[in-house]
Amino acid sequence: MPDAASPDAPDASAAPQTSRRDAADARGTPTRPFVQNVGNTRALHFSQKEIQSRMSLLSPDALDLEYTRMMMGFLLFNAQPAHITMVGLGGGSLPKFCHRYLPDATIDVIEIDADVIALREAFMVPLDSARFRVVHADAAPYMQQAQPAADVLLLDGFGEGGIPDALCTAAFYAACRDVLKPDGVMVVNFHVNHPDHHEYMGRVRAAFGASMIEVVDDDMTNSVVFACKGELPDDLGALALVRPPTLSKDAWRQLMPTFRVIAATMELR
Repeated sequence: MPDAASPDAPDASAAPQTSRRDAADARGTPTRPFVQNVGNTRALHFSQKEIQSRMSLLSPDALDLEYTRMMMGFLLFNAQPAHITMVGLGGGSLPKFCHRYLPDATIDVIEIDADVIALREAFMVPLDSARFRVVHADAAPYMQQAQPAADVLLLDGFGEGGIPDALCTAAFYAACRDVLKPDGVMVVNFHVNHPDHHEYMGRVRAAFGASMIEVVDDDMTNSVVFACKGELPDDLGALALVRPPTLSKDAWRQLMPTFRVIAATMELR
């Protein structure tokens, strides 16, 4: 059974009344998420066109997609976060990695779609516990109610067609800033080729000012933005090349090549 909500979190006992699938059903085009196995991988889909999440069946806690390793760049800003909030469960890649390799962190994952949550066992997402929970809630009102308790906020809430409109408004990003502790960092996964990408970036900038950096993956598909509530570190390039003492060698081997890309981007900034 899930543990009770922490006193700093909004009441999650009332699940959202609608989901992405409900909205799609109203249009007559159901988009229930489904799972496909190909070789030694398992993927979550909302449609055949796009992979929402992918897991290696041989190493279920590994980060199989490059953008997920890039999002873990928050460790360069805070190697020992006490509280991580995530928006979007998907196949649970980031939650599982953080649960395994950041054992001192409390992790809350906000997911609006009950059908996605129902697949957590297929993707070996940990059971709810004292330090890990999946909350069935709409992230937009959730952030409006939440207290400033997060060291790290990871935004990876996608449905079929991209980020839901409610999760990329100026008001939402402002609420996300308020949820962070004074030195907290928000990490957002965007699609580079989305027609509103520059508009979304402008909204993040309106909330966080100049304390942000964008890193694009090698395929020019995903844009990962790091936005700091405080000042952006000047020496991030140097930090990227040193394993945090709290991070295992196994985790560092997975992340180090991507952290070098983040460091190079910081040096060009």
